[in-house]
Amino acid sequence: MFTDTASRPQDHLQRIRRLSHWLAWTCMALMFALPLALFAYLITAEVPEMAKMAGLSPDAIQQSLQVWQCWLAGGVASVPLAMLLMGLWQARCCFELFRRGQVFTGLATQHLRRFAAWIGAATLAGPMAATVNSMVLTMQNAPGTRRLVLGLGSDHLFMLLFAALVYLMADVIAQGQALAEENERFV
Repeated sequence: MFTDTASRPQDHLQRIRRLSHWLAWTCMALMFALPLALFAYLITAEVPEMAKMAGLSPDAIQQSLQVWQCWLAGGVASVPLAMLLMGLWQARCCFELFRRGQVFTGLATQHLRRFAAWIGAATLAGPMAATVNSMVLTMQNAPGTRRLVLGLGSDHLFMLLFAALVYLMADVIAQGQALAEENERFV
């Protein structure tokens, strides 16, 4: 199949560079699109949709929402989004290093670790934001009908597992780098 084995590693590096370039641009696009999408959602969402955002049933909010409630709910919802954006920034930085051919470097593993940490933080902040928003959005309800939602879904557990996996992979790569450097010193 392959007759020229010397070109295969170079071809592989070229594929990594092309894909990393595309992924870095994708991260940037998401960093602009996600906050705009949240803002658009907040200014166009109806009360039942706002209730769903907080993990409430569509009829849980008994009165029309005050403007301050909508903005406060948006501010609370933006906290996990900001953490996700920080994770995307770290991923973009890592992809930029890969695009330049700097794959197994300390800086690349550092960005991978930070990406994993930010994704984990955003995943943990999501259910907390929903809990706070359930209180904010039902604050105007009659006593006894205000809600407090606590929830952790399988999607949150999966994302925590993903973040832990990426963090561990970064540690394994860093260990491999340390061993390679130690071997070079002996040669």
